[in-house]
Amino acid sequence: MSTKKKIRLLFNLAEHFYTDPLYTGFFQRLAKHADIRKRSWRTVEEITGDLAWAQAVIMWWYPTFTDEVLSAAKDLRFVGHINNLRPMAEAELRRGLSVSEARRGFSPAVAEMALTLMLAGLRQTSRHHIAMRQGAESWCQYPHERQLAGRSVGIVGFGGIGQRLSELLAPYQCTVRTYDPFLPRPVAAKFGARMVPLMELIKNSEVVVLCAANSREAAHLMGPKQIAALQENAVLVNVGRSMLIDMPALAERLKRGDLIAMLDVFDKEPLEDDSIFRTLPNTYLTPHRAGGIPESYLRILTMLADDFDAWRTGKKRKYALTEKDLTSIAG
Repeated sequence: MSTKKKIRLLFNLAEHFYTDPLYTGFFQRLAKHADIRKRSWRTVEEITGDLAWAQAVIMWWYPTFTDEVLSAAKDLRFVGHINNLRPMAEAELRRGLSVSEARRGFSPAVAEMALTLMLAGLRQTSRHHIAMRQGAESWCQYPHERQLAGRSVGIVGFGGIGQRLSELLAPYQCTVRTYDPFLPRPVAAKFGARMVPLMELIKNSEVVVLCAANSREAAHLMGPKQIAALQENAVLVNVGRSMLIDMPALAERLKRGDLIAMLDVFDKEPLEDDSIFRTLPNTYLTPHRAGGIPESYLRILTMLADDFDAWRTGKKRKYALTEKDLTSIAG
């Protein structure tokens, strides 16, 4: 779309985006070419009036747009998402909208967290910390305490997170296997990873990292059979989504004490106070902190600003969402 008129641009983001100085430059950049409304609506009823006004929207995935909601947005032409849901993306594409999605901007931070948890699981740093807080530490080696260098690592899902993690692992000279049915084999080779079937990866990896897309096709990739096949005293890291794992089956395996789990995501968040995962001594938890740090959000908003500028000037968008991308989207 090429025009000299300012675009009517609606932001629907959490309020802190509008008050944090980190994002000031982002909004100033877009204000040069857009009349901006800043909102933090959670429901369709709240956003309807602003959506009817907007020609473009930059938002998360909520409130969820349906065909009916979009039919009332007569002037809407561009939607940029931090993240999206498949039914919403399908409705937007059916409407003929230009849709961009920038969740890949989380990948660098998530990959760093995966590496952090891998090292923490192998070196038992959380266990040491807890023991020293309690005055119960041992000054001798803990069982199964190991270095990362030279280990066999399996990465389940080899998109932006998996690829960046493989780069971060390069100095450790690990043997890296990956499972990703949607990935062209040459892409894995480019990052020093070998594509293998899932069970082969599980059986041959001392560390298994889950970072597959949050899609219905990936539900319970790690079911009871796969969990049982994990090596004795393997380290299992999940920085993807909890739906990748059969969590009750994982809890049963962890009760045996021959597996270390590093979990950043859970079936219910916040995690229940009485969750068994809070009590298992071989399980280490973080509250879904892998990707959501300020650098990630600034990177993502910049990506969406780039695509907004490309759309309004009639250029090719770098982060355009198309029908072929739908299988990688939740829902």
